Amino acid sequence: MKNPTGLTVHSKSRYLEIAFDDGASFDIPFELLRVYSPSAEVKGHGPGQEVLQVGKRDVAMTNLEPVGNYAVKPTFDDGHNSGLYTWDYLYDLGARQEHHWADYLKRLEAAGFPGDSGREPGTVLPGGPAKAGGCGHHH
Repeated sequence: MKNPTGLTVHSKSRYLEIAFDDGASFDIPFELLRVYSPSAEVKGHGPGQEVLQVGKRDVAMTNLEPVGNYAVKPTFDDGHNSGLYTWDYLYDLGARQEHHWADYLKRLEAAGFPGDSGREPGTVLPGGPAKAGGCGHHH
């Protein structure tokens, strides 16, 4: 189990700085945290159920609260706050950031957004929220 030794939210530059007891330190952009949220709303309820997040380039983090001593729960300015990020999960996001970005851009492209156009604020998925019946309730 990895334990963080430092956690800093950089609101202006929009990234979370996290240092771990093995000496590793990562700067994880809010956007990456947001689009890889471990919440059911994003992850879905199984493989292939993920809900692609778009238009999050400028997403901001308005709050970060500790959950026990194993995770944090960020609140983003788009209202999303149901993701519990464990230390292991944050470590993985940080350590494999390049991989995660590439994967995300690939998924955006598959959804019909060339380059990183799907990251532009205000972007919505074609046939978006309408088909989210059941569990992806929005406040």
